[in-house]
Amino acid sequence: MHEINDRSRDIGPFVPGPDDDMIICRCEEVTKGEIRKAVHDGMFTLTEIRRYLRTGMGLCQGQTCAKLVKGIVARELNVSPAELEPATSRAPMRPIEMRVFAAEAKGARKMKNNAEVVIIGGGIIGCATAYYLAKEGFP
Repeated sequence: MHEINDRSRDIGPFVPGPDDDMIICRCEEVTKGEIRKAVHDGMFTLTEIRRYLRTGMGLCQGQTCAKLVKGIVARELNVSPAELEPATSRAPMRPIEMRVFAAEAKGARKMKNNAEVVIIGGGIIGCATAYYLAKEGFP
């Protein structure tokens, strides 16, 4: 897969196509031409395309456009779509009340609604948040 990302190889000039105005990603209104141009501008991975053009970052999270984008990028690079690494994806982020999580756990006890702050996770963000809250006097 590393040969696909070799930026020194020549993939030829960008030649506009008759269907370049076709919208591929409906959520972010990204056209086929924009995707093709991004590849010729040096973005060879699906993650780079996603970050640059926001394909697959809309409401559907790539459910409607991911395969189309992958096919377009593969055609421009003259490789099989199977050779391309999948784009990095994350779950959509939105505030969720703790009782929703608790209700999903089997045999979960009823949660008390008296916490001012709940920190989930012990990663760098969770630890930093806990540290600064403790420093400010939160119990």
